[in-house]
Amino acid sequence: MNFVEELRWRGMLHDIMPGTEDLLNKGMVSGYIGFDPTADSLHVGSLAQIMTLIHFQRAGHKPYALVGGATGMVGDPSGKSAERNLLSEEDLQHNLNGIKGQLEKFLDFETGDNSAQMVNNYDWFKGFDFLNFIRDVGKHITVNYMMAKDSVKKRLEGETGMSFTEFSYQLVQGYDFYYLWKNKNCALQMGGSDQWGNIVTGTELIRRKGRGEAFALTTQLIKKSDGTKFGKSEGGNIWLDPAKTSPYQFYQFWLNTGDDDAKSYIRIFTLFDKETIEAIESEHDAAPHLRTLQKALAKDITLRVHGEEGFLKAIKSTEFLFGNTGIEFLSELNDDEVLAIFSGVPNFTISAAELEAGLPVTDLLAAKTTIFTSKGEAKKMVQGGGVAINKEKVGTPDDLYSTANLINNKYLVVQKGKRNYFLIVIE
Repeated sequence: MNFVEELRWRGMLHDIMPGTEDLLNKGMVSGYIGFDPTADSLHVGSLAQIMTLIHFQRAGHKPYALVGGATGMVGDPSGKSAERNLLSEEDLQHNLNGIKGQLEKFLDFETGDNSAQMVNNYDWFKGFDFLNFIRDVGKHITVNYMMAKDSVKKRLEGETGMSFTEFSYQLVQGYDFYYLWKNKNCALQMGGSDQWGNIVTGTELIRRKGRGEAFALTTQLIKKSDGTKFGKSEGGNIWLDPAKTSPYQFYQFWLNTGDDDAKSYIRIFTLFDKETIEAIESEHDAAPHLRTLQKALAKDITLRVHGEEGFLKAIKSTEFLFGNTGIEFLSELNDDEVLAIFSGVPNFTISAAELEAGLPVTDLLAAKTTIFTSKGEAKKMVQGGGVAINKEKVGTPDDLYSTANLINNKYLVVQKGKRNYFLIVIE
C-alpha cells in the first residue's frame, strides 16, 4: 500500500514536502502526529489525524502519537483568535490518560517493528530550563522566520495580539520534531493543514541544529459543504468518549450527514477500499431516501469508536424512537443514556409527590406539563387514540398515572401522534 497515494484518492492530502514520497517508498519510516490534551477525550475533529496514522501504519510505517503534555501548558495559536487557558499538570495528566485509552482502540501497539508508540513531550521538556532552551534551540531560528508564519501574522494583526508564551509555541513544537528525529528516528511529521508552519519550523531546526533532513505532510481540514464547522452539533463537540457523547448521539451525527458530505466522509473516516465505496455510492444514488451511504458510514465509525455493544445500543435507541422497539429497552440504559436519547425532544420535570396518588392523564399532559395547551385538547386527542404513554395507547381521559407507571422508577415517555416524543422526569 502506497501511503501518499492512499491519502490522495481519499481526498485527504493537502501539502507534502518535496522528497517525502520518495522517502516513504524506500522502506519503513517513523512519523508522528501531535494531539491536543486540553480535554480528557478526543472528538471527531481528531479522527482525520487518527485515520492518517492508521493508513501510515497499514502502509508498513511506524506511527508515533505525540500527546502534548508540555505544549498543552502553552497553547497553539494556529487557527485561534484568543489565547486559551493554561492547564495544571494534574489536569493534563488526567487528560493524557483518557486520550491514550482512546488511541489504543485505533492503532496497533503490538505488531512488531512498526508497532505504534505514544510519547509525551513533557517527558523531555520537564528538565529543560529556560536559559538552556533559548541558548540551544532559540538561536537556530530567527524572529523574522517566526513572524512570517500565517498563524503569527494573523494574531499580531488582530485586536488581541499575541503573548510571548504563544509566540514561542512553534519553537517548542519544532523542538519536539528535533527530539523525535534524534532519539526515535522520526523523519516525518504529519498534521492538519493549519499545522504546516509549525511542522516546517521543525524541519528547519533539524536542518540547522542537527544538520539533518526531515519531511512534512499535511491533510485537508475537514469542512462541511454548507460552510459550517465540522464536528459540532447543537450540543457542542461530538466526543469519542461515550460519557460525553452517547453512542446514540454519535451514530445520529453521522446518520444525519448530507449526501455530499457523506460521499467525502466515507473516504476519510472509514477503511473501505475504493471499489467498496463506489458500490455503496451507486446503491445510494439509486435510492437516496434509503440513506445507504449514511448508514454504512455511521455503522463503520460507531463500531470502531464504541464497539459492538455501543453500536447495538445506538441502533436500538434509533429504533425505539423511529421504529417498533418496546419500552422495556429503556431498562437496559443508565440515566445519562436515557437522557441522551431524549436530548432533542421537550423534557419536563415534576415531583414524585405530585404523582404519588395518581394524576388524571389530562392533568399530567396539560397542567403539570405543557405537552398540550389545554385539557380539552388533550382529552380530544386521547379520545381519538392519538396519545401513548410508555408505548401504550392511553385508553380514556380519566386514566390515572402514578409512580407505579414509571420506567426505571423515574420516567414517563409520552407520544403525541406517531413522531412527537416528550419525556417526563420524576424527581
